[in-house]
Amino acid sequence: MVKICCIGAGYVGGPTMAVIALKCPDIEVVVVDIFEPRIIAWNSDHLPIYEPGLDDVVKQCRGKNLFFSKDVEKHVAEADIVFVSVNTPTKTQGLGAGKAADLAYWESAARMIADVSKTDKIVVEKSTVPVKTAEAIEKILTHNSKGINFQILSNPEFLAEGTAIQDLFNPDRVLIGGRETPEGKKAIQALKDVYAHWVPVERIICTNLWSAELSKLAANAFLAQRISSVNAMSALCEATGADVFQVSHAIGKDTRIGPKFLNASVGFGGSCFQKDILNLVYICECNGLPEVASYWKQVVQVNEYQKTRFVNRMVSSMFNTVSGKKIAILGFAFKKDTGDTRETPAIGVCQGLLGDKAILSIYDPQVSQEQIQRDLSMHKSELDRPPHLQPASPTAIKQVTFVWDAYEAAKGAHGICILTEWDEFKTLDYQKIYDDMQKPAFVFDGRNVVDVDQLRQIGFIVYSIGKPLDAWLKDMPAVA
Repeated sequence: MVKICCIGAGYVGGPTMAVIALKCPDIEVVVVDIFEPRIIAWNSDHLPIYEPGLDDVVKQCRGKNLFFSKDVEKHVAEADIVFVSVNTPTKTQGLGAGKAADLAYWESAARMIADVSKTDKIVVEKSTVPVKTAEAIEKILTHNSKGINFQILSNPEFLAEGTAIQDLFNPDRVLIGGRETPEGKKAIQALKDVYAHWVPVERIICTNLWSAELSKLAANAFLAQRISSVNAMSALCEATGADVFQVSHAIGKDTRIGPKFLNASVGFGGSCFQKDILNLVYICECNGLPEVASYWKQVVQVNEYQKTRFVNRMVSSMFNTVSGKKIAILGFAFKKDTGDTRETPAIGVCQGLLGDKAILSIYDPQVSQEQIQRDLSMHKSELDRPPHLQPASPTAIKQVTFVWDAYEAAKGAHGICILTEWDEFKTLDYQKIYDDMQKPAFVFDGRNVVDVDQLRQIGFIVYSIGKPLDAWLKDMPAVA
């Protein structure tokens, strides 16, 4: 029996290994993590992450050929293939601060693998890492190998949160990069054989190491670029009276462009897009390509502009102040069908409103009160640390309350701010909500989920990103 061990039981490691275990009953899969509460959660009925379909997959395999353990060294030593899926946050200090990836956790994992290994191993990069990371890891393993052979492969994940299980069941492609040596090709084939249990062979792409590493950064940069492009158009649509939905629908009909990732919004979020683009910027700068670096940097700058523009629009619409006013925040996750709040636009929007002394009532069906408190009270450098290195309890913010019902959040509020496109927000009884709000009642739709005309008939003043402006908003100060 082939034994696989995955270091890191987070959003990538847990679901990926669960699906491998389900599709490969002849392979033993162990997911290890030094953070014990996370492992306890994986072994319980309340998994540490929310992902549609994940519960069923884990329940089918757990205890048979899928195991979760905090005994990291034992299972790494026993494994034939070791996946490394640890956090690679952006550096907050030192060389490359604010752009370069922090590979401290990766290096620590590599040194541990070298220390405990007694047999040859294939080590697989699963985390998003900068180009040439494999080379650095290879040097660490080789210099500490004690005669053991290690082969490094890059196998980047292309999962979208909210559809991760379906993405794993039916991937567009599986990318495996390795050395172009006989040993490297043998290692590539070994990993290819694992995926071939359920992925058609023609969808398994084999490349050299550097191409695989760069492909992941490039894919995320291209997707984020589309979002920033349509968001930039949304600002122009508002200024001219065009409708961004109609514009994106028209250009999406061009088969060369296609319709995906053309929904205007308050901005992109998630663990990868911003981090990977900043990483790409740093790599370009280090390789003497400042023009290329500034091109990709603009994608992140437009994303920040969109969040600022949204907050400014809210404040200017409400008589240029939200001080002491209750605002209902509907949705905090960075997108629907996930509880993940990493880099969610909701953080920037809420902090902007709190900076103007607004009172926030927050509702999200999948994000805990503790997580929202962490996101709003802790510095990003603290949030990027592993859970066991974060402060034990986040600071409570006086101006923020948490509710488990959208109607409760909106009761007595001056405005509603929709920041996640949860399906339930499309079908709320907005007449009931309007009746319980202060007047004039505002809706600021950061995800274009509401029927603007219907809400205006009820009596709301509605701002929907990229849509023709309400007459009320046209009279307000221009938003810089």
